[in-house]
Amino acid sequence: MSKRFIGARQTTLAGEIVLSGIGVHSGAPVSMVLHPADAGTGIRFIVTRDSEILADIPADVRSVAGTTLCTTLGDANGSTVATVEHLLAALRGLCVDNCVVEVDSAELPIMDGSASVYVEAIDDIGIRELDAPRRFIKVLKPIRVEENGCWGELLPHTGFFLDVEIEFDSDVIGRQRMAVEMSPGVFRAEISRARTFGFMSDVERLWAAGRALGASLNNTIAIGDNKIINPEGLRYRDEFVRHKTLDAVGDLALAGAPLLAAYRSSAAATASTPWSSRHCSPTRRPGRSSRRPGIARLLEPKRHSRSPRLTSRPTGPSRLLKFSTTPPQGRTKSPSVIELSVLEHVGGDSARRRRA
Repeated sequence: MSKRFIGARQTTLAGEIVLSGIGVHSGAPVSMVLHPADAGTGIRFIVTRDSEILADIPADVRSVAGTTLCTTLGDANGSTVATVEHLLAALRGLCVDNCVVEVDSAELPIMDGSASVYVEAIDDIGIRELDAPRRFIKVLKPIRVEENGCWGELLPHTGFFLDVEIEFDSDVIGRQRMAVEMSPGVFRAEISRARTFGFMSDVERLWAAGRALGASLNNTIAIGDNKIINPEGLRYRDEFVRHKTLDAVGDLALAGAPLLAAYRSSAAATASTPWSSRHCSPTRRPGRSSRRPGIARLLEPKRHSRSPRLTSRPTGPSRLLKFSTTPPQGRTKSPSVIELSVLEHVGGDSARRRRA
């Protein structure tokens, strides 16, 4: 398919992808299957245990349950799935619109700390175009959020542009900036292999809090005494800001559709708070009336998404899940324009007319 970021039709995977690994925070083994999905499904996380479905959580800003150390999605019943940002970045970076992610844990596997394993798996299985027009979210005017010394903004743009700056009180990182016009080729070559990172001085504190139990030199860039501990060193000279850009691509995927926008952000952190400053904001649980943090606040929509319904439960391993994107009885289709002054949905019938 085309290497351009903007395509005319929705896409899904050409087949199932089976992956396994460990959770970076839980340290527990994780297995998951990426299923192809119909047009209009979007990206959804099906959390299972012993072939029983515990939760069906859409990759949507309204599902954000927490942003401390990683992005966590949840539902109103308290079920959650964490560390979703790397997979979301791979799906959005390669322009995969529809995918059902079945996972047997409350945390996705960390793999090598980047999105490269996901990218290789998707490239290997392939991407299939669907007979439905792709819809986009177009930013109409600037919107900006500031919090705890950090800021982020979305600006009108004809494609998907990111300008990310970070600054750490560490000679190893210092101030780094990356500005890039996104495309699948750029994501593969410039962003997907950038790994997550942390400081050795934080390890004992995180372990005591029950976090980072699966972190190792196999999946994390470790910084200690102003040097890189990993024997292989860095994959990119500025790998740290590239990984933050990867995180931003994944988090912006929670808009629910590809963005036609320029995203800019700047965040500073001390050497003692690198992991917890991934998002400059407190956590949030679904249903609370608090303000949404960081990127989530930039993306806050006021419309109902079209949700797939489970039509049969699995009787064995993963591959028996079947989904329907037919709206439940009594519900109408989502409107073509998001009810937020800075955003609008484009595509649908108008896209068909343009192709005629």
